[in-house]
Amino acid sequence: MTDRPIQYYAKHAAVVPRAIHGPFRRFKSALLWLSFAVYFLLPWLPWSRDDGIPQAVVFDIPGRRYMLFDLVIYPQDVFWLALFLFIAAVLLFFVTALVGRAFCGYFCFQTLWTDAFIWVEHWLQGERPHRLKLSRAPWTNGEKLLKVGATHLVWWLIAFWTALTFALYFGYAPELLREFFTGTAVMAAYITVAVLSVTTYLSAATLREHVCLYICPYGRFQSAMYDPETLTVHYDRARGEGAAGRIAAKQGLRAANDRRALGHGDCIDCKLCVQVCPTGIDIRDGMQLGCIACGLCIDACNTIMAKMHLAPGLVRYDAESNLQRAQPLPPRVDWRRLKVIGYGVALILMTAYLFYSITHRQTFEHSTQQIRQPLFVVLSDGRIRNLYQIRLTNLSGHAQRYQITVRGVPPASLDLGNFSVVEVRNGKSVIVQASVTLSPEMALLQPELWFDIRNPAGEVSSDPARFFTQH
Repeated sequence: MTDRPIQYYAKHAAVVPRAIHGPFRRFKSALLWLSFAVYFLLPWLPWSRDDGIPQAVVFDIPGRRYMLFDLVIYPQDVFWLALFLFIAAVLLFFVTALVGRAFCGYFCFQTLWTDAFIWVEHWLQGERPHRLKLSRAPWTNGEKLLKVGATHLVWWLIAFWTALTFALYFGYAPELLREFFTGTAVMAAYITVAVLSVTTYLSAATLREHVCLYICPYGRFQSAMYDPETLTVHYDRARGEGAAGRIAAKQGLRAANDRRALGHGDCIDCKLCVQVCPTGIDIRDGMQLGCIACGLCIDACNTIMAKMHLAPGLVRYDAESNLQRAQPLPPRVDWRRLKVIGYGVALILMTAYLFYSITHRQTFEHSTQQIRQPLFVVLSDGRIRNLYQIRLTNLSGHAQRYQITVRGVPPASLDLGNFSVVEVRNGKSVIVQASVTLSPEMALLQPELWFDIRNPAGEVSSDPARFFTQH
């Protein structure tokens, strides 16, 4: 007996998807173009601001602020980011519990860019049979060199454009673009563009379905969010196989009545559903890790069913619980489940709180801390002085002038040095040193005081403080 080496990994055949037409394909294409339009055009959308880069969306790292249209986010607003990530995670769980991996099939960046790269490949190299023929041809073939070389060149251009657009979000796009091509941009811009160009090319041109099958963690834990009532892409095995199994539509097996009379199902084993799948799975094998629920196999199968004058829906969005019925009902989204309702309630509450927090943010932040080294100072005339540090952060969107007064003690006891009013630029913070001086008798009668901070709009915020004495 010959010892054969154990193969722990089966070589993965390259997936070469066939083009298909149908409602799911049109929906995917519409989302693709919409997503690309938003991503690539948004850095060029001008936006009027009193203080800041005149660009609709910009991540101003040197200025430590993110500007999203009229909303300016500062480092102290990191709570919003945590809340947004929580909402995004719950939304993903909510959608998955309802309609499976719809995010993967239609909205995932990997799906969108891979779809665009496949479209370029189809445009330059032709339909699936011709692309397979080119892949088998030697590199001495002139047609292969021209078409495959042009394909990779366009892929690299898209990857570079993607990376450069990402960098444009971190500065004023026209100025940063000019600096980039004149060699005067910061080194971080060139490193970012280089790294993202390579990773985008590898993900969408080379790795493709491997990202979904082996790299992306979502596909690994998605089963924990599935229920028998989850609506996702399924193959109706009872209808497709029949009692005698699937069989090609040869002579005498084309009409539905003839097929059923011999015990065969409606599936003619054309394998078109496999050929159009971007991850190369066979949906007829049941629910699988590689299925991203894009619905292209539904378009493919319905196309064949129409040509065969058979009812559509052999492959369809449906729930496992419905397919197990003797007579399946029309597919529908079933939201009346405790898990789905819980996700929905959490999503509504957290989204409402985020909007409330954003819309009710104060135009400035403030804090007052007592300087405790020393805790107090006794002057030569017996009066007692306490020192305080007042921090002001302007979040109004433009420069502001603030007035600081003291309440609970005589106004003349407050000393702000050379400041009568405090001017703070937008997004900046200043620290004001304040001192309060009281007689021993007044200090004993008034151990607490309040610093009132007033902005030009008349809004007043107060910070309490203690006044320490030697008693």
